[in-house]
Amino acid sequence: MAATATPVPTQVTPTTRSEPTTAGPFRTLERFAEEVNRIFDDFGLGRGGARVSGYEGAMTWAPRVDVSQHKGELIIRADLPGVGKDDVKINVTEDTVTIHGERHRAQEEERDGVYRAERSYGAFYRNVALPPGTASDQAKASFKDGVLEIRMPAAPGAKGRPLPISE
Repeated sequence: MAATATPVPTQVTPTTRSEPTTAGPFRTLERFAEEVNRIFDDFGLGRGGARVSGYEGAMTWAPRVDVSQHKGELIIRADLPGVGKDDVKINVTEDTVTIHGERHRAQEEERDGVYRAERSYGAFYRNVALPPGTASDQAKASFKDGVLEIRMPAAPGAKGRPLPISE
C-alpha cells in the first residue's frame, strides 16, 4: 500500500522552560508533569492541545489543525468546538496563516436545590506556515459546525509523489 499524502510544514511555537526561582517540591513536580505532557504530545497522545500550567492549574487550549493539499488547493481545517464564527479571526500573509480568537465555555447545573456553574475563557492561536509560492492572496474561509476551513491555490508545481513503504 502506498502513501500519497503531501506533507505540508506547520510552524510550531517553541515551549520555553523556566528554571525555578524558588526550588520547592511543587515546582519540581510541575516541571516533571510538563515534561511528561510534552513527551505524550510529541507522540500525538496528548490531551488535544490542553495543558495544565501554573499553580492554579489553569488550562490553555489550542485548536487541532489539519493541513492538506488536494487537486491544486492547500486546505487548512481547524476544529473549533464551542467557538462561534464571530469569535475567530484569521490573518493571512504570504508565508503564514494565523488563526486566533477567544473560547468561552460555560456549564451550569442545578440539582437538589444547589446551583453550580463553571466558566472558562481564554484566547487561542495557531500559526500555519505556508509553502513558498502559495497564492495566499486568494485565500477563502468558511465556518460550519465548529470547523474552520481555509482554502487557497497551492504553490504551482508543488506535487507529491507516492512513496512506497518497505519492510
